[in-house]
Amino acid sequence: KTSGSFKEKDNLTPEQKELLELRKRNQQLEMENDILKQAALIFGRRDK
Repeated sequence: KTSGSFKEKDNLTPEQKELLELRKRNQQLEMENDILKQAALIFGRRDK
């Protein structure tokens, strides 16, 4: 089934939409994790 929209994101199945949302969330969490790792390194150096 399609929504009649020409936008690809409007014609996705619920599973495809969920997968896109999960991938986006995963990317966000990976970025936050990298930032926290860098902060831990910076603070670790400061303590020495």
